[in-house]
Amino acid sequence: MKVVLKLASYLFHPLWMPFLGSLFYFLFIPRYFPAEIVKAKLMAIAIITIFIPVVFYFLLKNLGKAKNIFLESVNERRWPLFFFVLLSFMVLHQILNIYNYPGLFYYFVGIMISAALSYSLTWLNLKTSLHMVGISGLLMFIVGFCIYFHLYFIYTISFLMIATGLTASSRLYNKAHTSGELFLGFVIGVIPQLIVFNLWLREYRMSDLF
Repeated sequence: MKVVLKLASYLFHPLWMPFLGSLFYFLFIPRYFPAEIVKAKLMAIAIITIFIPVVFYFLLKNLGKAKNIFLESVNERRWPLFFFVLLSFMVLHQILNIYNYPGLFYYFVGIMISAALSYSLTWLNLKTSLHMVGISGLLMFIVGFCIYFHLYFIYTISFLMIATGLTASSRLYNKAHTSGELFLGFVIGVIPQLIVFNLWLREYRMSDLF
């Protein structure tokens, strides 16, 4: 069990969540996209949300501004979170557009809001669980996706609910967060996705996609 809890911190690291949400979107949306477009979009999203942040992390580590990938202190989180807000904006501005990819566009709007909130809280010396922000946001996005398209990915949603609980247990076991920080991270991940889902549901109907 100790190994599972330790592994969960890496498997459900927040860095993976934007790409996983994007992959889910392109795999299961009931609309045709050319394979070349999908591959190009996913590659661009992976580069911007995974590879560039990893390079930035190693830069901070070499400068003595970060100790490990979990960014344990409040001060360590400021630059990475600010940088990730900019990267999320880059995805929205350069990679996606609201007309062709409304659901995914709004997902990244929610991600950007969550990152901005987490960044703002660091200036109040408040630490949130970024793991919970990431996985709860992904969970809410997939729930909203299923509601919007009337799909029933019960096993996927159940897995993510279990993964959310496992991630929370992992962070508590590793003494990385308090229960309050985990709850705050969950709220910061879910609420923005709820807000943007409402916008998606109100502004774009299924008929708009065909």
